[in-house]
Amino acid sequence: MIGILIAFSVSWLLLWLFDKRNLSALGLSFTKSRFRNLLFGFLISAICCAVYFLSIATITKTNLSINANFTEKMFLNSSWWTLKSVFFEELLFRGALLYIGIQKLGVKIACILSAVLFGVYHWFSYNVFDDPVRMIYVFIITGTGGLIFAYAFALTKSLYLPIGLHLGWNLVTIVIFSQGPLGQQFLISSNGQKLSGFLSVVFFLYQILTLPLITYWYLKRQTAKALVATKNNNR
Repeated sequence: MIGILIAFSVSWLLLWLFDKRNLSALGLSFTKSRFRNLLFGFLISAICCAVYFLSIATITKTNLSINANFTEKMFLNSSWWTLKSVFFEELLFRGALLYIGIQKLGVKIACILSAVLFGVYHWFSYNVFDDPVRMIYVFIITGTGGLIFAYAFALTKSLYLPIGLHLGWNLVTIVIFSQGPLGQQFLISSNGQKLSGFLSVVFFLYQILTLPLITYWYLKRQTAKALVATKNNNR
């Protein structure tokens, strides 16, 4: 929680120094449209993630069993930890720095830089420096996610959609399928075969294409609606 407060403080300071703006520049105030973005992002990301893990479990004949020791308190604590980590990362990579980057460098360059930094950041958080192949894999996977999160912020001018997209994937990964730093959570995997060859490529492509393409379609649709609404209001 202290990290989030520090991120808020630094964000406010940067926005004021570079653009004489406050935290409202990050689109944090609640509106119905922003809540819809949050809800859409969370649901579509959670569904894509669940399909990913369930498909792998089915193909590799992995047994998924409910953790008998998983309690409501564990769920709440794990979900809260995941929410805090997502919010901190969004403030850091899609917050003031991205906003300022967009103003100074334009949307395309700023979003690419944000994605690159997000990918490099996960080398540290995943501690993969001893494996060059895994470094490339982590960079592509997280960098692609960072790119679509960045464009979601740039086009909606708010953190709601990127938070929803980020939270949906991380919550299902970490809390539901126990694939994360918190260890065994709701589902426990056992006795599965290793995914390899052509199928590993298919699921790699699924990770880097499915959610970004759906999000891209959603953003294009929202942009088109906004243009129509603007034209109607100007008549």
